[in-house]
Order: sequence, then structure tokens, then C-alpha cells
Amino acid sequence: MRYVVGYSANARGRDAINLAVSLARGRGAALDLVVAIPDAGVFNAAHAPAAGYDSYLHQQASEWLDEALAMVPADVPAKAHIRSGESDAQTLIEACDEFLADMLIIGATSNGLFKRFTVGSVASALLHAATVPVALAPHGYHRREALTRVSCGLGDRPGAEKLLDFAVSMAVNREVPLRVVSLLTLDDADSAEAAEAARAYANKHLAAALPADAPGGALASKADVVVAQGRSVEEAVDRLEWESGEVLLIGSSRLARHRSIFLGSTANRILRALPVPMIVVPSDYELKNLSPSPSNDTSREARA
Repeated sequence: MRYVVGYSANARGRDAINLAVSLARGRGAALDLVVAIPDAGVFNAAHAPAAGYDSYLHQQASEWLDEALAMVPADVPAKAHIRSGESDAQTLIEACDEFLADMLIIGATSNGLFKRFTVGSVASALLHAATVPVALAPHGYHRREALTRVSCGLGDRPGAEKLLDFAVSMAVNREVPLRVVSLLTLDDADSAEAAEAARAYANKHLAAALPADAPGGALASKADVVVAQGRSVEEAVDRLEWESGEVLLIGSSRLARHRSIFLGSTANRILRALPVPMIVVPSDYELKNLSPSPSNDTSREARA
């Protein structure tokens, strides 16, 4: 498997590398660290850069990537790439296509509260256009060990079962527990009945998604359903207990095109309160089985 990491030479880039290392260690994945730089073609004649600007830009990007590779531990294969395009978001999407990536990993902007997300313009564009899962590292994310749990936010809209199938596969492949999360924003008078209905709904779909044969059969004993309630989505998220080594999977909005991402309003609100990484999964996306990573690039290799 291969994960593309959108790297920038700041705290956001370090957060992305830390999350990428954590995700790679649980799956035996290789990392493709990508620095996106402007394409010279986007400048018109009146605003053309000075002579030698393109060479300087590549040299600076190469130095940044050397620093990035030094942050990747020896047990995680990594390569470094400089790619250019009209926008950072489009360049990263094209890099995912080029490297047949299974996931794109980026960091939150650095002006958010510690361990909370603030989505910048590049992340926002990716969350409305990417065709592979996008993993977002919270600001200040430092964990590098493999994941300890996968949580899945389950709604009642069409397509929710596809996300649960993805979550089950991810937990099985990584041999970690699965938690199915339902978030309710209700008046106290309705909370008990609605919570029980949400729990029954989640248990029904979880039972249907769990594989009956080994090794997935062992997941049934490690799968759990949790219903969190609050006056708002943010409050419901805050009332949940989160492990430092877990991620939350969220599906795309019903407005998303087939096999693409569109972050809906509820997911945006979850994002603002979430203390752990979030992975946004495109509509109808299917997790790939573990297979050898293609080596279709001759860029600098971090290690043999």
C-alpha cells in the first residue's frame, strides 16, 4: 500500500508525517512525501517570476523534503517527490493518481486550538474533491505508534453501510478493535428512546458487516457500539472517550459524486470538536487488500 503525504515545512507538515507513520506502521504501507510548488505556467507575462526562480523553488523544496525524510523512522519506507500544478490541492490529487495511493494524509492549519482542527483552503478543497480517503492530523499531533482502535461515525443516510464495511475491513486488516459511534442531538424528553433506537440500528448493521470467517470473526468480540448525546454535535463528541491511538472514519455527504469526497455540515461540526485524527472516506470507496506497492517512480529514495 502507498500513502501520499502532503508536506509543508511547518508544524502542519510535521503533524501529517506523524500521522502517516502511525497509519503506515499498522499496515506495512510506504509513504510518498509530496511538496507541491506552483507551475510556472500559472504566471502570465506581466507577473512572470524572476530568472532562476523556478530553480530556486526546486532547490528549496528539495531541502524541505530532506528534512521530511529525516523525520520518517527507518522501519517505514518513504520516497520524496516535488510536483507542480495550478493549485496545491489539485497537485496532491494528481499525485494520488500517479502513485496509485490508498490514502492522502495532510495536517490541519496551525492556528487552531491544540488537538483541534482548523481546516484551511487546501484541506477544504481536498475534502470536496479527493477520490481517495483523506486523513487529517489535528494540530499538534505527535503520535507515531500504530493505531489502537478504529471508530466509525454511523449515520442513517443511504450509503452508511458502505462506510461501515470500510471500517470493518480497516479494523480487520490492522487487527485492532472497532467502535461504531452514533451522535445524537436531542431534548432530554426524547433521549432515552432515540438512543435505544440508534443503538439497535448500529448493532444491526454492525452484525451484517462483520465477516463470519477468520480472522474477521475475532473482530466481533472487539467491536462495540456507543451512542453519545449532547445539545450539539460538538458536545456529543466531547462526551465520548477517545484513545490517543485511534482515528474516526466519516463518510462523505450525500452530495458527493460517485467515489469522491464532499464534507457535509455535520462532519464539519464533528471536525471542530474532535481530538483525534479523522479520515474522510469517498462515497462507495472500497478498501484495497494488502498487496505489494508499485514502484513507478524514480524519485529520491529515503532508504534501500
